[in-house]
Amino acid sequence: MSKVLIIYWSGTGNTEKMAQLISQGAKSAGAEVELLNVALAEPDMVDDYDVIALGSPSMGVEVIEEEEMEPFVEDIKDKVSGKKIALFGSYDWGDGEWMRDWQERMSKYGAQVIDAVITREAPEGESEQECVNLGVKLATL
Repeated sequence: MSKVLIIYWSGTGNTEKMAQLISQGAKSAGAEVELLNVALAEPDMVDDYDVIALGSPSMGVEVIEEEEMEPFVEDIKDKVSGKKIALFGSYDWGDGEWMRDWQERMSKYGAQVIDAVITREAPEGESEQECVNLGVKLATL
């Protein structure tokens, strides 16, 4: 059974809902899951989990949230080499550039980026299922 850590930042609740759906999927597949807002997360926590999922909405000019998530990602950059990482988040404009940039960044840190899921605004219907499926996938790694 995988141990999955899901850390997210959410301003409107859309990315939080994605995190909850990912958690639901992982738990349904038998994973041990910890779900945390980034404000409650500590960088050393990533050492204790098989799989890490990080979530942030697109902010500003297509970047991850800059006050809490950005510093957290910087704090874990030396801890993620070889780690299985998934990324997720919501957006309202643009084409997902922030997620492509984030995937590339995590890969440069040595992380094994497993998947990335984005949804326009709140996850509904098909995008809800994508989140649940991501959780199931993470549980089986």
